Amino acid sequence: MLPTLSEILALEFDKAQSTCSDKSKSPLQLQAQAERDWRAAVAATEEVLLQIINSQGDRISAPQGIVFAGSSPLWGNEALQVSLPTWIFVAQSTEALQLPPANSTTSSQKVTPQQFSLLNNDPLAEEQFCLVLTAKFGLLLVLGVDGNGNKAFRFSFAPEEVIKAWRVLRSRLLLTNPQLAIGELDDLVAKFYPVAPDYRVVTDFSHLLLKYSQLKATSDEPKQQPPVSQNSHRSDIELLQAFAHEVRTPLTTIRTLTRLILKRKDLAPEVKKRLEVIDSECTEQINRMELIFRAVELVEKSALPSPITRLTAMSLAQVLQQSIPRWQQQASRRNLTLEVVLPQQMPTVVSDPTILDQVLTGLIENFTRNLAAGSHIQVQVIPAGDQLKLQLLHQSFAGKSDKSVASHCVAPTVKSLGPLLMFQPETGNISLNLNATKYLFQAIGGKLIVRQRPHEGEVLTIFLPMDLSHPPLYQSI
Repeated sequence: MLPTLSEILALEFDKAQSTCSDKSKSPLQLQAQAERDWRAAVAATEEVLLQIINSQGDRISAPQGIVFAGSSPLWGNEALQVSLPTWIFVAQSTEALQLPPANSTTSSQKVTPQQFSLLNNDPLAEEQFCLVLTAKFGLLLVLGVDGNGNKAFRFSFAPEEVIKAWRVLRSRLLLTNPQLAIGELDDLVAKFYPVAPDYRVVTDFSHLLLKYSQLKATSDEPKQQPPVSQNSHRSDIELLQAFAHEVRTPLTTIRTLTRLILKRKDLAPEVKKRLEVIDSECTEQINRMELIFRAVELVEKSALPSPITRLTAMSLAQVLQQSIPRWQQQASRRNLTLEVVLPQQMPTVVSDPTILDQVLTGLIENFTRNLAAGSHIQVQVIPAGDQLKLQLLHQSFAGKSDKSVASHCVAPTVKSLGPLLMFQPETGNISLNLNATKYLFQAIGGKLIVRQRPHEGEVLTIFLPMDLSHPPLYQSI
């Protein structure tokens, strides 16, 4: 009955960005990572706010915004405390609740954050959060839990999500602090009603978040150095992790800005179409970085993995329904055609729905990148005993009569780049190699087999265990 701020952001983050939450990590590792990301975001927000305040010089004579936070103040900087009055939500408070004056105090005056009490057992008391409202942007930071009960950090500049967060906090005020003159606070919030931020604000925040995330991760590392014999291996792992993070962070920023613009009602159809292409390309690259990150985690364990994620009975039909149009779009962009052949009844399989979709999409993307233009790809889904077999085959028109045209369609060169990656010099594309992809399939309970056939070229076969406790589902794709 009492919504939390995590719930406001959960749906959007399930569909889009997150802070690198990796299901191959233990709850303790996820907690440590989420807490590092939270501290990095608080530091990044402080620096962005100070930049705004410093740009005003000595002209500041009124609040530059307002801040709502959980448990305790986030910043000790006096300039921030004066320019951005802060309200703190605590489990219990015995202090009198009085709103500070609407006009700012001078920097020489001591600023004491106002406290608001919460009900006993209010789930909001278990979250760390920060809601910032300024004339230039609104920002929500939340350190809470995800749908699996693991610690997770999320943030959003989206005005609709920021205002939802304020409404959640306002409802708490009305419930637990009836003596509060809520109208005065409403008037103050109205002065800083959330607006879509300038792209430079989001970009600056993302760069700072990346910088502070790396600093926090370094400071949290054990001081003991690994043995000399492991230094080279460890350096390679750290390089790949840094590479994936460096690429993913700016792309997430671009996608966030793109989705903010797409919500406008006055976009011309052609502009909207181009923005949707940008969104799709960013998502594709972010997902590739996620796969690289997962593969690095497996290699770091230095052993073949047993299933490391929470496997569950799932509808493969639903995954395919969402993925097939995306696969066909990827193929079309490379002048390829893709056909999916499905059985009349789709069995239920045991795997991890989220990772399965990512690994399948990455595998098909890599498969298509290695084909000559004009090739036809067929994905066959076939029950095979107590397993479900997904097979990827291709047919190039080089085998047909028009060999003069086919001679101009040469598959791109692919080179190995370390133990995990492959590289295409013509396009600059970097992706997981087949061995790393096999590791990922094994981690979600499946198996990948690669064979070379004389007339069909490379054939990829994926086996997934069926859930024999559930009857097959009629597919409706």
